[in-house]
Amino acid sequence: MRTSIATVSLSGSLTGKLTAAARAGFDGVEIFENDLLASPLTPEEVRARCADLGLTIDLFQPMRDIEAVPEAEFARNLRRARHKFELTRRLGAETVLVCSSVSPQAVDDDALAAEQLSRLADLARESGVRVAYEALAWGRHVSTYDHAWRIVETAGHPALGTCLDSFHILSRGTDPKGIADIPGEKIFFLQLADAPLLAMDVLQWSRHYRCFPGQGGFDVAGLLHHVLRTGYDGPLSLEVFNDVFRQAEAGPTAVDARRSLLVLQEAVGRAPLPGPVVPTGVAFAELVTPDAEPLSALLGALGFTRAARHRGKPVALWEQGDARILVNTGPAVRRDGTRLAAIGLESPDPAGAARRAEALLAPVLPRRRAPGDAPLDAVAAPDGTELFFCATGRPDLPDWRSDFEDTGREAGPAHIRGIDHLALTQPWHHFDEAALFHRGVLGLRAQESVDVADPYGLMRSRAVTNPDGSVRIALTVGAAPTDHTVHAQHIALATDDVVASARRFREAGGTLLPVPANYYDDLAARFEFADGELETYRGLGILYDRDAHGVFRHCYTRTVGRVFFELVQRDDGYRGYGAANAPVRLAAQHTVRALTGG
Repeated sequence: MRTSIATVSLSGSLTGKLTAAARAGFDGVEIFENDLLASPLTPEEVRARCADLGLTIDLFQPMRDIEAVPEAEFARNLRRARHKFELTRRLGAETVLVCSSVSPQAVDDDALAAEQLSRLADLARESGVRVAYEALAWGRHVSTYDHAWRIVETAGHPALGTCLDSFHILSRGTDPKGIADIPGEKIFFLQLADAPLLAMDVLQWSRHYRCFPGQGGFDVAGLLHHVLRTGYDGPLSLEVFNDVFRQAEAGPTAVDARRSLLVLQEAVGRAPLPGPVVPTGVAFAELVTPDAEPLSALLGALGFTRAARHRGKPVALWEQGDARILVNTGPAVRRDGTRLAAIGLESPDPAGAARRAEALLAPVLPRRRAPGDAPLDAVAAPDGTELFFCATGRPDLPDWRSDFEDTGREAGPAHIRGIDHLALTQPWHHFDEAALFHRGVLGLRAQESVDVADPYGLMRSRAVTNPDGSVRIALTVGAAPTDHTVHAQHIALATDDVVASARRFREAGGTLLPVPANYYDDLAARFEFADGELETYRGLGILYDRDAHGVFRHCYTRTVGRVFFELVQRDDGYRGYGAANAPVRLAAQHTVRALTGG
């Protein structure tokens, strides 16, 4: 299907927005009136620019407060409309959006609304355009799509149809099944937006918190099913008002928007994409560092062994159980110190996973390979993390470990089983994009977003997982572009006995994050513990949580660069990540950071 995006969904100048939309692969655009008014280009020049970029102008929007008003006011509205229709013709667009009135002069009279909209459509037809009437969720008298359709049907004008907007429909909780009663040819336009489920004024919700389909809590795919059953064959167009998108770069936002429509079309059987290949585990986590010594000391204290080194690159493989950490000290290391740069994901079909990622606009990363190196496909996540699709220990597929030479070092007893989860701090403007990327590209399930209190504001976190929990990634973002939160990444290591693991770590010279005594006083009030159990946790800095399924015990190392490790013990099917303890952990990290200056 053809795809379109409203210029209001992107940041920057009109020309920049048009370029971003074209580069992302959109077929057309909706021109928002304010964007045109602020542009130095004439309507004819905008039309020519779109043609040069291969874009159609599918809609000019919006016209407001037109219908169901006293005759003298309507006469003034027609004079205004005549100018807007001529402007639409000069742009080369065929359709003008008219929103249901919010004017205090509007009256609750459907017959009058239909009669005046019919006269408006007469005027539109003289300019060779048509009118799409949309019910605003906060319209004064017309606020639902079925009400708007009844007025359009009563008017019975060939140049008057309706515009359906998923936000206006779903934000009111209106049942979209009635869309099936609208003839497809009378649906002149379809605008799509998602939104988080919030309890707030619908106008503010609409103006600030819309997001692309698949990033919020609305069933946009279900609504689209109903629309397509009518025979609607117009574009799928995104109209998203979002404060974050207005401040982010237009190019990446447009790619995110286009990806959301590809995933949405797949959900309704209209996009022939390569099927999702869900990862089955974490093959490795790669850390890059300008100084391997502190990281090596930390890994050694955790019980890891430097088991192998890459044949042609300054990369060491540290192993313990099924947990593998690559330490890269190559010249490409950035100045921001130690960081988590790449994740290897076990895949039943690495080539298929790469094909799907590329089809969903994920940047395919070039890889410098020496002769004999294992071929590995990699793509970039929105935050820049490199994702490699791996097949470890598969006789039928190349094994990435064949690039490494054994160091001959004997591994000690393993008390770490593997990588439990990875936590990635997202750039402030990529949080929703990251959730959609991991769900759409990787086939992971996105859990509900949670807010976490930090000493300098609120952080948002959202986990994505595969069905059996062998892949868990927590995506986190701070409250604002300039927030003071600890922008750290961490690797959580699974153990069957976190107390024993914490003791071994300290005996090996490691330092655990100190936890305030007040935290343990609160634990004593909230939970019952066996004799001496809470004192053990207090002495080691172990935190504790329970959910409906089980118990979670965890502790943290100090931070090296941007990275720290977490030791976790899940019992009886615990499903969370210790979110209740996150404020204590963040405050403790801020304290250590202030004392050490790191």
